[in-house]
Amino acid sequence: MIFLRYESFRSYLRLYPGTSIFILLNLIYFAVVGLTGSTKDGYHLLEYGALISHPVYMPYGMEEPWRFITAMFMHAGVDHLLFNMFALIIFAPPLEGLIKTSRYALLYLLSGLGGGLLSVSVNTWFGSETHLAVGASGAIYGIYGAYLFIALFRKSIIDTSSIKTIYMILGFGVISSIVVSKIDLWGHLGGALTGFLLYALIDKLRMSKIRST
Repeated sequence: MIFLRYESFRSYLRLYPGTSIFILLNLIYFAVVGLTGSTKDGYHLLEYGALISHPVYMPYGMEEPWRFITAMFMHAGVDHLLFNMFALIIFAPPLEGLIKTSRYALLYLLSGLGGGLLSVSVNTWFGSETHLAVGASGAIYGIYGAYLFIALFRKSIIDTSSIKTIYMILGFGVISSIVVSKIDLWGHLGGALTGFLLYALIDKLRMSKIRST
């Protein structure tokens, strides 16, 4: 099972610098937002960089594109933060080890961006009310999307138990995103799709390099 973590704290930092930095950035930004106001106050989150979609007005993310990045590192409450950081700590390291830190970091950030773009687009064009989006979920679902590609097309590099875990996580994610109103289904879907496609590209480049040697 690739998702079992046995590393010491120091080994974790040394082996997975990308994941460690992303966790630290999430914690720092949560502290900054929390020390200046409530992390569950929508107006305060908006002031500090949350994404907002409205069915009538142009979303802030389109006029202020930096919000697609800041929203990725914001969380609405301690429970939201801890849930996402737990997912990062457990599920991100194997992917970072597999594709190396630079590609992993790019996949993480672009997946977060993809999740934000789909969320804003759908909630602006088809939504019926104002929608606020924050959290690392889009980027984390990008990691899940990459694992889905591996589970479907590269089964030889991952064990059966881990494949079952991937399917279970994605299944639970889809169900909870539909059932729980505060969960951003489109942000999750956009992140997962981006991660899936990016890993497909990484895999294609790797296979082309192997064939050329």
